[in-house]
Amino acid sequence: MTSYSPTDLAAQLKSGLLSFPVTHFGQDGALDLAGYRDHIEWLSGFPVAGLFAAGGTGEGFSLSLDETDQVVRAAVEQVDGRVPVLAPATGATVKAVAQAKAAEAAGADGILLMPPYLTEASQEGLYEHAARVCEATDLGVVVYSRANAVLTDVTVDRLADSHPTLIGFKDGVGNVEQMTRTYARVGERLMYIGGLPTAETFALPLLSLGVSTYSSALFNFVPEWAIDFYDAVRRQDHAEVYRRLNDFVLPYLDIRDRKAGYAVSIVKAGLKAVGRPAGPVRSPLVDLAEDEVGELAALIEKTH
Repeated sequence: MTSYSPTDLAAQLKSGLLSFPVTHFGQDGALDLAGYRDHIEWLSGFPVAGLFAAGGTGEGFSLSLDETDQVVRAAVEQVDGRVPVLAPATGATVKAVAQAKAAEAAGADGILLMPPYLTEASQEGLYEHAARVCEATDLGVVVYSRANAVLTDVTVDRLADSHPTLIGFKDGVGNVEQMTRTYARVGERLMYIGGLPTAETFALPLLSLGVSTYSSALFNFVPEWAIDFYDAVRRQDHAEVYRRLNDFVLPYLDIRDRKAGYAVSIVKAGLKAVGRPAGPVRSPLVDLAEDEVGELAALIEKTH
């Protein structure tokens, strides 16, 4: 059972950098839970505020329900209460509800509610989807506004009013006006997470909109660099933030943007480059080419 109430979890998550660990696979594509546990052990040794198991960077979209449960349980057992672990709730409402219940049974500390699969939906439909998940568990829930599940400020306000276990809003859109409207209407009733791919790029401007933390994919393979960058953002050291963006993040984005799906693939390539391989990505993603891995390794070397 989690030691975090929803209120405690919200306070913890907004206190520092967040991580979405990759999920390890063998060359045959099967789960490599031993490798995953080792990775979780390594990451949890750094000052990170929360780990999100089987999320987007963790290729949660490529996992079966049973595999997701295995990954969540492995993360919970490995960190042993040192860091809160949040589990995903994905897909259709009935599946998201089932995953939320399974996560609570596995000892997870919270839920990240992902967008439903494929179909578009009205704000009323998205409200009902999020409401059913919040009602299915006593865990704190963070809703991810992205893709086909972009919630307006009015919908977020309704959810925050009616469901006290909704503790957070993760922005995967980057619309300045909409984020301003949401924070102005909802305020400190929720905590706010930056969730755009390679969130470091947007961290400084979003800070002024109430987004106090973000999920760092880079933390997977350059954790100390990622924490130093986060600290520079929080103290609003513009010169240091832009130095690090120019030296590492922007060249990294140049590699990431070469193919659709590389936002995830490049993270596993980063682990390979630092000598902590996590195996291949699963289809429909593809791995970076070897010359691109070498290019990334040379870029990482410059951060030392």
